[in-house]
Parts: sequence; structure tokens; C-alpha cells
Amino acid sequence: MITPYFFLLVLQIAAVDEVNTVGIGVRAPEFTLPWATRDTISFTGKSLSEMIGTSPVILAFYPADWSGGCTKEMCTLRDNFTTLKGLGANVYGISGDYLFSHHEWAKHHQLQFPLLSDHSHDIARRYQSFNEETGYNYRTVFVVDRSGIVRYVDRLYKVGTPDSFERLKEALSELR
Repeated sequence: MITPYFFLLVLQIAAVDEVNTVGIGVRAPEFTLPWATRDTISFTGKSLSEMIGTSPVILAFYPADWSGGCTKEMCTLRDNFTTLKGLGANVYGISGDYLFSHHEWAKHHQLQFPLLSDHSHDIARRYQSFNEETGYNYRTVFVVDRSGIVRYVDRLYKVGTPDSFERLKEALSELR
């Protein structure tokens, strides 16, 4: 038999999960991660507060370098980089891959933006973007405004159709 206490416990757990969820209108959790581009590897790291300095940022969590879906996702961001910059945004990819993989992958695909290495997946967990069952990040996209507030979240980012990317562009347009 389910007791009223059970329902109270479920509500308390839901409230805790809701408080810890990174969603629209919530301050984005601060972090610092090492990063690589096609030209550089930086072990010292880049913090979220540095990234958002003068413009909103796109945090694009993805499962792994060198995989088909992730390549398509990052190449879509690459191919539309000028459009995204025109909307005032800076792009950052985040996965659990090591810096050297990021560097070679960024060179291979001529990616113009930094790839952050979250090898421990601590940041992906904080953003609810890590799949414990598979050991890889979910494909999720966040837009964080200049004051560090999350303004857009797509927890089901799809690379097979233009819908997810179009919604991302709309969200950036609304921030202008």
C-alpha cells in the first residue's frame, strides 16, 4: 500500500532534482576546462566566466570525437560559424575526449572554435548532460547569456534534421 509519506518523499526528491537542474533562467554552473583548437592546446583551461565576457556562449555537449553524429553536429556549427558569430555567440564543444584527440579532430575538420575536455565528465554531470549507462555525454546544447544565465536548453539536440539548429538560431536572435 502506498502511504501519504511515500508521496511526500517523492515530492521532496522531485524538488531536489528541480533545484539542481540546469535550465532556462538558472545561473549556469561555473567551470574551468582545458581546451584545444585546430591550432592550439591549452592545459591551463578556460572558465565559463571568461567565455561569456562580452557575448553569449553556446555550450554544445557531445558524446565523442570521430563519431558520425558528433562530426555532423560540430561540422554544422562550423559551417554556420559566421551566422552564429553574427548572432553574437561564441561556440564551445564539450566532450570527455582528451585534448590531443580534440586537437587532431579540430584540425581534420577545420573547426574554428574550442573543444573543451571534460574527461572526468564532472561538468557534463553538473549540466545533466552525461549518460551514466553509456559513459558518454548526451547531445545537449545550452545558450548562456553575458550575465551567466541559461537562456536556452535543447536536451534532445538532433543532427539528422535542421530543426534543432534552427531553434538554436531563433534563441540567439531573441537574445539580441
